[in-house]
Amino acid sequence: MRFKHCLSTIILVLVIVCSGCDSNQTEEENLAPEIKEYKVIVHIIADPGTLNPYNKTSATSAKIDNQMFQQLINIDYKTLEIIPVLATARAEYQVINDTTVWFTYEIRPEAKWSNGEDVTAKDVEFSLKAIKNPQVDCHRIRPIFDFIEEVIFYDDNPKKLTLVSNTKYFLAEIASGDFLVIPKYIFDKKDLMDGFSIKQLNEGGDELAENEKIIEFANDFNSSEFGRDPAIISGSGAYEMVEWQTDERVKLRKKDNWWGDQLKGVNSWFEANPSELVYEVITDMTTAIVAMKGDKLDVMNGIPVKDFIELSENEKFLERFNVHSPMYLAYYYIGINMQDPKFTDKRVRKALAHLIDIDKVINTVMYGLADPTIGFVHPILKDIYNDTITPYSYSLDKSKQLLSEAGWADTNNDGILDKVINGNHTELIIDFLYNTGSVQKEQIGLIFQDEARKVKIKVNLISQESNNFRENTKKHNFDMFCSGIGASPVGGDPKQHWHTDSYNAGDNRVGFGNVESDALIDGLRSELDGKKRADLFKQLQYIIHDEVPFIFLYVSNERITISNKFTNAEPSIMNPGYWEPSFNLVEDHISE
Repeated sequence: MRFKHCLSTIILVLVIVCSGCDSNQTEEENLAPEIKEYKVIVHIIADPGTLNPYNKTSATSAKIDNQMFQQLINIDYKTLEIIPVLATARAEYQVINDTTVWFTYEIRPEAKWSNGEDVTAKDVEFSLKAIKNPQVDCHRIRPIFDFIEEVIFYDDNPKKLTLVSNTKYFLAEIASGDFLVIPKYIFDKKDLMDGFSIKQLNEGGDELAENEKIIEFANDFNSSEFGRDPAIISGSGAYEMVEWQTDERVKLRKKDNWWGDQLKGVNSWFEANPSELVYEVITDMTTAIVAMKGDKLDVMNGIPVKDFIELSENEKFLERFNVHSPMYLAYYYIGINMQDPKFTDKRVRKALAHLIDIDKVINTVMYGLADPTIGFVHPILKDIYNDTITPYSYSLDKSKQLLSEAGWADTNNDGILDKVINGNHTELIIDFLYNTGSVQKEQIGLIFQDEARKVKIKVNLISQESNNFRENTKKHNFDMFCSGIGASPVGGDPKQHWHTDSYNAGDNRVGFGNVESDALIDGLRSELDGKKRADLFKQLQYIIHDEVPFIFLYVSNERITISNKFTNAEPSIMNPGYWEPSFNLVEDHISE
């Protein structure tokens, strides 16, 4: 199903204030224009928890942080091309020998922090030091920057730097600038990281991890204050936080005289039109839709499919809102805790995969607005997507056979399969976690619960508030859970989710991995030949398919509504599917 996109021209939001003119005012004063301030109210499904630029773990936090902090380079929301943001241009790079690469950047001369000071090369180095501090709680992103081993500065230009890599890395260019740059003057007032080089931090070891300054810096950085205090959560971006009411809203205000306004029109990252961005927390989607219908929200995504279709056919609603369904760069899955004794046998995990009728899920849960997928690579990335893999078919008979082969049987005739594991009588009872407010994940759980019952598996559906859900899955405190993972249009590094090094220090929450899979991941990360790297990606997808740490479900279209009081509000394939700072207020709404 396709929905009409709203295509409008950008309208300037300027008004002339004439009413109630004092007789002493000059004609010039009477005609002086005033720039109309307006806000965009965006729905978020959960409180962000933390807005620490590196320690955050949720898409909600990332969405808000992107308005306050910037990267050297990023991806344009409209063109999907890699473009310079803080940097004046994409990296100039030199290959010194077969393994050493230099990436040279120069920061824009206009770039300033909130206090008016220049963003410098030292801030970029400090940002990398913070990420590489072994005690900082950013384990999920740290491996991405392993390849950066040194920073070179230039005495004649404090805004110029070269990042040195002695390791081949296929995502080196994008990763060399793909981190939010933070101000040293705020995040390290004690100069605790000054005495450490990038090389020292890379080499790590117990002695470094136990260093008093390393620990003191990390204790500060990991504190709730560094993830919440508006005086600390401040970057070079257009907006600054002015209010945070937990579980209610986060409010951002555009900075006066933001330096990026000088570059308006250069690319989408320099569009900052609304004076306020308000992120309204409503965990229940039904309540959120009611709020949207009542004009209490301007933007909403991730709308339950049934509701989205109903809204798209509601003429009264369409008088005030536009609906969009762009492709969504993410895949949905059910994760299985491979370290749980119930699931260590691969045959059990395969039996669970055979219980999921993917076609039924797509048709009944997603109303056809999705396509099946077989692995962690998004199908849009055709060069590395392994389309030779056959998904697990829905088959109760196959599931029963595999469970029997794995030694599960209903020995006490209570209607639930059981087995002696490590000397303990264990029944096959599964707690299935999903985050509160996600109707589609709840429906997937209900389908799984019903099918599992047919083969004598008991499934308990457990809804958890999003922050608790993230924390429990991060600590491997689950049997199975339903979730989604976003993708990048330029590809991604599988180490974060699939390497054994990322089990306790990353996002490998299910405990997947062995020597063979680790070797493939290490190999593809250093393989610069695209065809050879694609082959390694496909091999890894096959291993993951065979081991079944995830039951891969589908890739879907996003479901977005945006108030038609805004122009320049077109959808994007980039998560979250829109770029709210670009929105302009339609002239008819200026007086509101």
